[in-house]
Amino acid sequence: MSDVAALRRQLKIKTGSAKRLYKEHKSYQKEEEDLTRKLNKFIADNAEDWDIKNTRRMLEESQRMIHDTSNRLGTTVQDLREVTVAAEKVPELHADPELIAAQETLETVSI
Repeated sequence: MSDVAALRRQLKIKTGSAKRLYKEHKSYQKEEEDLTRKLNKFIADNAEDWDIKNTRRMLEESQRMIHDTSNRLGTTVQDLREVTVAAEKVPELHADPELIAAQETLETVSI
């Protein structure tokens, strides 16, 4: 496999990973917001202890997942950035759709 084909393949893989992790990260952030609202409502309404404790547990799990996805996304974005820089140095890839998609993804997902 030529270097150009290998770079194009890596761009596609890393771009897909970054998009997926970004979507997952945003999903956990939304879940955290929803659970925080739910917990506050339970506390205000003097709900049963089990409901409050269970909602807190789910909220803590969401917060752990936000931290985890943030770390993984950071690593993936760094990898994508390195591959993008390498691809930008190859003249055959300057107008390549995979490189353009990678650059757009970097703009979107950079934290």
